[in-house]
Amino acid sequence: MKKGVFDFNHIPDLTTFYGEFARQFELSESFGANLDALWDEVTGGITLPVEIDFSNLSAGRKRRFGALILLFEEAEEELDGKLRFNVLEKPAGHKHKA
Repeated sequence: MKKGVFDFNHIPDLTTFYGEFARQFELSESFGANLDALWDEVTGGITLPVEIDFSNLSAGRKRRFGALILLFEEAEEELDGKLRFNVLEKPAGHKHKA
């Protein structure tokens, strides 16, 4: 299963997110870099199954990127198990010390 990891400590805006999504999923330069184009790619353009992780989403970032979160949550529901979407407070692979 392909996995896309998006660390929002390094993604300040939507433009950067779309560029990183296109890079990780090897999209062509014709990718529209907007919510409609992203939906089309997630639900029919990229190879499934896939897991998408968003890390380092503080409350402020969750508000700023809320449309992306909703899009991936809706796609996860529509794709019935072919997409797993996770919002992580810590970076992927981060171990919490006891």
